Amino acid sequence: MNTEKPKNGGEQPASILVVDDTPANLQVLTGMLKDRGYKVRPVPSGKLALLAARKAPPDLILLDINMPEMNGYEVCQHLKADEVLWGIPVIFISALNENLDKVNAFALGGVDYITKPFQMEELHARVETHLKLRRLQVELEEANARLERVNGRMSRDLATAAKIQKTFLPRAALSVPGAEFAWCCRPCDELAGDGLNIIPLGGGKVGLYILDVSGHGVSSALLSVTLSRLLSPPSEPSSILIRDRNVLDPLDVTPPAEVADRLNRLFPYDTATEQFATLMYGVLDVSTGDFRHVSAGHPGPLHLLAGRPPAILESPGFPISLAEDAYEEQCVHLGPGDRLYLYSDGVPDAMNPSGERFGDARLMEAISRGRAEPLQEGIASLLAGIMRWSGSEKPQDDISLVAVEIVPAE
Repeated sequence: MNTEKPKNGGEQPASILVVDDTPANLQVLTGMLKDRGYKVRPVPSGKLALLAARKAPPDLILLDINMPEMNGYEVCQHLKADEVLWGIPVIFISALNENLDKVNAFALGGVDYITKPFQMEELHARVETHLKLRRLQVELEEANARLERVNGRMSRDLATAAKIQKTFLPRAALSVPGAEFAWCCRPCDELAGDGLNIIPLGGGKVGLYILDVSGHGVSSALLSVTLSRLLSPPSEPSSILIRDRNVLDPLDVTPPAEVADRLNRLFPYDTATEQFATLMYGVLDVSTGDFRHVSAGHPGPLHLLAGRPPAILESPGFPISLAEDAYEEQCVHLGPGDRLYLYSDGVPDAMNPSGERFGDARLMEAISRGRAEPLQEGIASLLAGIMRWSGSEKPQDDISLVAVEIVPAE
């Protein structure tokens, strides 16, 4: 005889509730199961079975079909309707000369059946099989519950991180005499690898940047936030956009090339993460219309002159973290009515369902069509056109745009 006690997944022997209105059957089943090491509770009726199961849910139930007052089918119905007991496996008991409605038995939630007279090895095999299946089911349910808890925490953390990211975006109302600004940021995931801002620097100067961290997900978003903190307004202690905090009027604005150099020194290439970032940063002097800018591997600005076709400006320079390189500063003059667009590579690289890029030519054409629209409406129209092109409500890559227009003096 096998003397090892069958377990229910814990330290205790498996608990079996045996339900039969015939005392002899109860005695035989109880003895056979106890000999195998199970913890057995015999009950003589369906009503008592429900009370016993609710008081102490068993690991498995052996349930006779033909019983007075409440038959086995009815008992099984009550068990499966109970939110605590529904998962307990039920094995029906039937005599050889009884008409067992197998279809009904399985439809009501029974997992198996045994016939009288009982065969020890068959009884043990069926019981142990369904106890193992039940243990696996419980383990799976527990694993799913743990996974749901982890996913819930991750979802809450991602939502919090997304809110933090949004604090580095431009303020809704930015008023600078002589210029209008517009922007949009459409991430492809909950967290964006792109970052952008429009930052008043005092003295009629405004800083504009777009950055794009390689990859997607949490690691890209963390680096994006870290870079955005360094490119934050001068009032923030972490900002590198001014050189000397003791010089207040006007602020000692850090030249764009120096900003890129500092970031490149602060973030050397990490072979473990293989991450890098591209950056377009510039300072607009609204009084003169000069936009001094630097590119660290980022697409060049798109210049839309009043009354002339748009042009994409050259943008030399390696991405942040990839090379020890001195960055070169460029300057473009914006006259009244001129517009300048900074954008991430998610704009020209947007793919349609056929795998065709949106490309620079379509970008310039779309911006030309939006010339007559107010700046923010033009940005919205451009974004809508890109999404129509991609044939999806969600972009394949982060899409970011910052635009400025020099307002003619009245």
